[in-house]
Amino acid sequence: MEYKTEQEKFWAGDFGNAYIERNQGDALFYQKTATWAKILKCVNNVESAVELGCNIGLNLQALNAMKPKLTLTGYEINEKAAKLARDACNATIKHDTIIDKIDDGPFDIAFTSGVLIHINPEHLNAVYENLFSLSQRYIIVAEYYNPTPVSVTYRGHTERLFKRDFAGDLIDKYDMKLVDYGFIYKRDNWAPQDDFTYFVLEK
Repeated sequence: MEYKTEQEKFWAGDFGNAYIERNQGDALFYQKTATWAKILKCVNNVESAVELGCNIGLNLQALNAMKPKLTLTGYEINEKAAKLARDACNATIKHDTIIDKIDDGPFDIAFTSGVLIHINPEHLNAVYENLFSLSQRYIIVAEYYNPTPVSVTYRGHTERLFKRDFAGDLIDKYDMKLVDYGFIYKRDNWAPQDDFTYFVLEK
């Protein structure tokens, strides 16, 4: 696979492999399921979903546990993570970059979770285009939020984490409708996660 950005190389290599070890287990699966329980209340008549940047597939596993009839697909740049997702998920997992144009779908839901924050801003529009073209109805982004674009040092690395209003970009670029949004707090009593905001958008 040919990479266009340093961020792709970063996640496809050793750092991406180490991320796998830090981000798995029953507790995280439960947290993902709790978040999807909130999100799925806002969408109707969905039969398929695609995740861009699925890692080991915890979101896809959570969706499958909640709606076993969903047709699920995931794209993942890290080969080890893609293999683990393929072994664990009732989903089609594709080892590929999400910056290049993806010809697939359409799916009722196209989504990202903690992925847009790691995309080189110069290539962010390419991922937006994939989300929009893959989605038949809904786009869901669950990411760190900031009202203006900012780069944040991430585990000692610069230019590896970028916050912004991703949902706002999508709303403005594609004239999408905001259906719902919510914040998941790291001190939540039942299913804490890392202070991220999810947005449910509709075409």
